[in-house]
Amino acid sequence: MLDWLRETGVRYWQILPLGPVGDGGSPYDARSAFAGNPLLISPALLVAEGLAGDEWRGRTVEVSRVDYPAVREERMAMLAESWRRANRDKSTLVAEAARWSRDDEQRPWLEDWTLFRALKDHFGDATWQEWERPIRMRDTNALEKLSSELADERAVHRWGQFLFFRQWSRVRDAASARGIRILGDAPIYVSLDSADVWAHPELFQLNAERRPVVVSGVPPDYFAKHGQRWGNPLYDWPAHHRSGYRWWAERIAANLRMVDVLRLDHFRAFAGYWEIQASEPTAVNGRWRDGPGMALFDAIFAKLGRVPLVAEDLGLITPDVHALRRRLGIPGMKVIQFGFGEPDNEHLPHMYAADVIGYTATHDNDTTRGWFESAPSDQREHATSYLGTRDPVEVSWRAIEAVCRSRAGLAIFPIQDVLSLGSSARLNTPGTVEGNWRWRAPSNWAGPSAAAKLRSIIENTRRA
Repeated sequence: MLDWLRETGVRYWQILPLGPVGDGGSPYDARSAFAGNPLLISPALLVAEGLAGDEWRGRTVEVSRVDYPAVREERMAMLAESWRRANRDKSTLVAEAARWSRDDEQRPWLEDWTLFRALKDHFGDATWQEWERPIRMRDTNALEKLSSELADERAVHRWGQFLFFRQWSRVRDAASARGIRILGDAPIYVSLDSADVWAHPELFQLNAERRPVVVSGVPPDYFAKHGQRWGNPLYDWPAHHRSGYRWWAERIAANLRMVDVLRLDHFRAFAGYWEIQASEPTAVNGRWRDGPGMALFDAIFAKLGRVPLVAEDLGLITPDVHALRRRLGIPGMKVIQFGFGEPDNEHLPHMYAADVIGYTATHDNDTTRGWFESAPSDQREHATSYLGTRDPVEVSWRAIEAVCRSRAGLAIFPIQDVLSLGSSARLNTPGTVEGNWRWRAPSNWAGPSAAAKLRSIIENTRRA
């Protein structure tokens, strides 16, 4: 894939968040803000290094939709076997993993994660709010007892994190060697059922029983007429301020050890966020609350320097959000699909400024072809006139070219649009729960035809 990107002239690869996901598969509802997703560990690489038996070599099959529970069961069995094999063979990696685990960059979050994950297994994958009260409330004696009993299970999860970050570092090195930068993504919130909320309840708005008082979401918008009730616990920003925003600085630093540039998901919440009472079934009845603003970023920059960030500033954006982004001097985002229907909409490529990243679509949009085929007639006619075609397959390519011809500092498009795929390849539909995050690209996606066409656009628009 990286060779294909280099040959076409692509120099940025944007990825979704890499945190461990639940059975729903959403990387924006991660079980940890620091851990890696063990489902992404490559069986083939483990087999090649003698860390897994040959029977695992053929486990990666050609399927178009991910079955998360099945993959989880398989991967965890593979990791357990790999850990046993490494110890049996006295692999030098065991000692390397132990040193990695003791490193100050890993140790604090890793200990929380391995205990949390082992306890999840112990309690039949129940959420931590359903655990026995002493464990849920982090009683020291109860935790020490179970931690000792679950030492072997924790060791497997610790090994899995070592393997994940070891493999990912190889991916990043391979990208760097080809002149490709990785644009990562940090979700604004973490899952209620996460190691972070369980281990650091003081950083979230929870009641005495450690249940959310208020939860996250957004009001009604383009994506959902009833808004979106995400349900993540909201941060206790005064508590973060008193700590000097240490958790956030550590989180940003951990992300930037994996990627070159970091997109801040739901950036508008740093200026102001939508607060929903936990008892409300939808996001309609909520209220705006002030975010941490510049104080958070001043603290991060004081600890880390001027780190490379991107603002995901889509949706209902108010002047205070624009002001915060400009003060930070970081690029925002525009999406061509949002532009059709009025002549000089800010999302149309001819309106882009140099300090934005232009997209044909994001993970929350339909594919460009799928959008065009189902768009309201006025938007479809506007797109036809603007892009110069009615052919749904060609629309994807014309949208890519239009974004590339804009003044945007960077042009990005999902692989679904490069392949001119329809709605069946959509990754996520906001406001819905079932069926998202399961699409997989076919193994033969990186063909010469698409490469030649994309290369031509990149060269003709001087984006090479």
